[in-house]
Amino acid sequence: MTAIRRVLVANRGEIAVRIIRACHEEGLDAVAVYSEADRLAPHVRQADAAVPIGPAPAADSYLDVQKLISAAQQSGCQAIHPGYGFLSERALFADACARAGLIFIGPPAAAIRAMGDKTEARRRMQAAGVPVIPGSVAPLEDAADARREAKRIRYPVLLKAAAGGGGKGMRLVRGDSEVEDALQAARREATKAFGDGSVYIEKYLERPRHIEIQVLADRHGRVVALGERECSIQRRHQKLIEEAPSTAVTPALRRRLSEAATAAAGAVGYVSAGTIEFLLTPSGEFYFLEMNTRIQVEHPVTELVYGVDLVREQLRIAGGQAMRVHWGGTTLHPRGHAIECRITAEDPFSDFLPATGVLQYLRAPSGPGIRWDAGVEAGNEVTLFYDPLLAKLIVWGETRESAIQRMRRALTELLIVGLPTSQPFHLRVMDDPEFLRGEVDITYLERAGARVLSTPPQPGLERALAVAAALVADQGHDRPPPRGLTARPPQLSGWLQAARLDALRDGVE
Repeated sequence: MTAIRRVLVANRGEIAVRIIRACHEEGLDAVAVYSEADRLAPHVRQADAAVPIGPAPAADSYLDVQKLISAAQQSGCQAIHPGYGFLSERALFADACARAGLIFIGPPAAAIRAMGDKTEARRRMQAAGVPVIPGSVAPLEDAADARREAKRIRYPVLLKAAAGGGGKGMRLVRGDSEVEDALQAARREATKAFGDGSVYIEKYLERPRHIEIQVLADRHGRVVALGERECSIQRRHQKLIEEAPSTAVTPALRRRLSEAATAAAGAVGYVSAGTIEFLLTPSGEFYFLEMNTRIQVEHPVTELVYGVDLVREQLRIAGGQAMRVHWGGTTLHPRGHAIECRITAEDPFSDFLPATGVLQYLRAPSGPGIRWDAGVEAGNEVTLFYDPLLAKLIVWGETRESAIQRMRRALTELLIVGLPTSQPFHLRVMDDPEFLRGEVDITYLERAGARVLSTPPQPGLERALAVAAALVADQGHDRPPPRGLTARPPQLSGWLQAARLDALRDGVE
C-alpha cells in the first residue's frame, strides 16, 4: 500500500479543522480545499497548502468529484479524507479515488453501497442476525403495494427513502387514506435529495430513543465497538444534543448492542470509523435503523469517554496500520460522561430558521473538561450556501450531573455577537426537568418545546439590550481586531455576567 504523507481534506468548517489537526499530530501534511465563500475560513489557513475549487454553491465546489481529485493530484497528496456530509457517503467518490490511485480515508466503496441502499442494508442485517424494524426489504411499487405492506405490519408506518437518510423522503402514515399523497410526497423529496425516488416502508415505533454505536475496524480483521451515544434530542430528524453514555443503556444492553453493531460492520466488510444507528423502545428492544459509513458529527463524546482519537485512527487504518485501541473483548467501558451541543446559526425561537451575517465577536469557553471544535472565527461571514453548524461545544465530567453543570458554565461563557444561534436553546435544555432526569426520546422536542422554546418575555429583551450596550462600552470597540492581532477579552463585572445568564435563558441574546 502507498505510504501516506499528504492528505487532501475534501470538506470545510469544523470537520476540516478537526482533520487537519489530526493529520499534523500524525506527522502528515494537510491540504485544504475552499470555495470562493470560504477563502478566509480557518481551515484554509491552518492547512499546509490550500487549493481553490470554485464558486460558493456546493455543487460547483465541494461536490465536484473531478475538482477534488485534481486538487489532490496537483498538490501531491496520496489520500483524501471526506469528513462528513458532501461526498463522504458516495461510493462513486471512493471509486473515483481508487481509479486515480488515491487512498480514500473511509470504508470500501462496496460497504458504502451496501449500507447506502436502505433496503439492501435491511437484507444484509437480517442475514447477519441483527434485529431490524418490521417492514419491506424492497422498494414499494405503488400505493397498493404500500397498503398491503402496511396491513401486514400494521399502522402507523413510515415511508422512507431507500437511497438516503437525515429525514429526507420520510412520511408518517396512520391510515389507508393517507398512503397515496404520502407516497408521492416521499418520492418527490427523495428524488430531489438523492436523485433516486425509491421508497420503502417500515413500522413506526412510538417514542423510541435514538441510540448509536461507534465502530472502528482495521484491515487486520479487528472490529471494536466503542459504546453508545444518546442522540434522541432532534429536530426534523437532525440531532441537536448528544451524550455518552446513555442513561437508558445498562452494561448488559451495551454488550448486546455492541455485538449487533460489530456483526453489522462485519456483514459488509467494513473498514475505518462508522456508526450503527438503532432505535431503542421503552421496553428494551432495539432495532437496526441505518449505518453512517463515515465519521460522525458527534464523534467527540465517544472520544472523551473512551480516550480514543477516532480521526487519527482513521488515518492509521487507511495507511494499513493496526488500530491502537486495546480492549478485552468486543466492548470497551465508558469513563465519565460527555455531552455535545451543536452551536448552529439558527434562531431557535423562529422554528430554527437559518441565520446569516457576520460574526462580529466570538469568545469560546474554556477550562477543565471543555472542548470547542469550531470552523469559524470573528470576522467570518455566515451564508446560506452550507450547513448552519458553526461549532460543537463538548464537555466531560465524572458523572452526568457534573457534565451538565459544566455545560451550563460553558454555555454561559460562550459569547457570539452578530447573528442568532442555538446557544440559548441549549442552555434552557440544561435546566429542563425531563432532560435532567434523562427522560428523553425522539419526541422530546415535541413535548418540551413549550417549555424550552417559549417566546422570551419583554423584560428579558430589555436586559439583553443593556448587556449588549455594556459589552460595547467595556470592549471599547464594536468590530473584531485586525487579523493577526490579539483582542483583549472583555472583563465582565459580576452583575453583567448575571444579566448575560438571565438573557441567555430568556433566549434573547
